Amino acid sequence: MAKKWLAGLLLLTGCGVQEPEQPESERIQSEAENLDVPWSIEQHEDTFYISERPGTIAEIENGEVEHQSVRLEEPLSDAAEAGLLGFVLKPDFDQSSEAYAYYTYDQEGEPVNRIVTLELNGDYWRETETVLDGIPSGNVHHGGRLEIGPDDALYATIGDASDPEIAQDPDSFNGKIVRMDEAGEMSIFSLGHRNPQGIAWSEAGTMYASEHGQSANDEINVIEEGRNYGWPDIEGTEEAEGLTAPLATSGADETWAPSGMVWHQGELYAASLRGEAVLKIDPETGDVTKEIEGYGRIRDVFSDGDSLYFVTNNTDGRGNPAEGDDKLYRIAE
Repeated sequence: MAKKWLAGLLLLTGCGVQEPEQPESERIQSEAENLDVPWSIEQHEDTFYISERPGTIAEIENGEVEHQSVRLEEPLSDAAEAGLLGFVLKPDFDQSSEAYAYYTYDQEGEPVNRIVTLELNGDYWRETETVLDGIPSGNVHHGGRLEIGPDDALYATIGDASDPEIAQDPDSFNGKIVRMDEAGEMSIFSLGHRNPQGIAWSEAGTMYASEHGQSANDEINVIEEGRNYGWPDIEGTEEAEGLTAPLATSGADETWAPSGMVWHQGELYAASLRGEAVLKIDPETGDVTKEIEGYGRIRDVFSDGDSLYFVTNNTDGRGNPAEGDDKLYRIAE
């Protein structure tokens, strides 16, 4: 945005973060509260739909929240970080009332990931079609983000299931960003990812993704089809022939745990869980600013074109919930 929200920024170079003195909290407005481990923000007209990890969709109209049930074919896994994750409305939602969802369930005692079609029926959703199934998940590193690209294809981020070497296996969807075209054909778009959890595109069509590093070295990558982003052979600022280094990294001494991403009014933003911030990334230099702080763990960011929204994740078992958490916030212009 042309006008900075925060003053007194220290300019850091390389992989560091510009730290604000204090947030302009008066610009942050609560739009809804008492969400249940929210994960992915979607909007249709004036209604928000937010997936919730325990297996519901929060429908938000005029600040009122209804936790709509989701009737899935398989019970959700209780593995760490698992549940109902990615969620995106289909481009024809007006006519079809359909969305895509990504969830983790147990198959023969092991957690696996699945991408399905959901249909809204009044006040509940039901699974109607399997898009992709049987993706090994492990106890963590599920990935889980779903987005519709500028080409109207479905993109999914899939984690390495805590098996680093599988990210380099061309015969596995794990540790990959996967694309499904309008004909339903699934293909590996990029590989060498650890636990990618966010995707966004600029107005010009440049694709970006966020990724959790091993203990730090979180990454913001510029994604191009067919490229290898290096995990587990390189991470952070490391480089190697044939492998693509990130646009930005938290470095070895800091952790962001970045999740959802969005392009908003010419700027790139990412939610930060461990970093407890909305990050703004300069797409030209890779400089990163902690733009909004003081709200705890942040799982997703969303733009309606006019305003930027974010959702907290303080009820996920790793945060410190305040009264009314979790909440959907709007950053006033």
